[in-house]
Amino acid sequence: MLRAFAILLSCQLAGEMITRALVLPLPGPVIGLMILVMLLFAVERRHLVDTSTVDGTSLGKVSNGLLAVLGVLFVPAGVGVIQNLGLLSEYGAALAATLVVSTVLTLTVTVWVFVGVSRLIERES
Repeated sequence: MLRAFAILLSCQLAGEMITRALVLPLPGPVIGLMILVMLLFAVERRHLVDTSTVDGTSLGKVSNGLLAVLGVLFVPAGVGVIQNLGLLSEYGAALAATLVVSTVLTLTVTVWVFVGVSRLIERES
């Protein structure tokens, strides 16, 4: 368990260091997650872990445990929203418009990426 937490925190730390060193407009944990994914692909490629048994590894157990309590992490955000209802009423329309536009853009980009990857896979087949 400690090793799994160390892997997760090391990837996050590496992401933070890269973000701050290169002054990137991305959060460090996002880059850390990309590092973790690359490491997992490398481990899978070397056949060190069978992908069907990842949940049984210590990293899988820790990750599933953290995901199970992820909802608790939204409680402070909910409290913050309630404490700032005045701001929400003042900027609510702008926030709603921003959420709608960003959701549509995210879905559009997701579709483009899916179509692009599908075409690449079809070419390789």
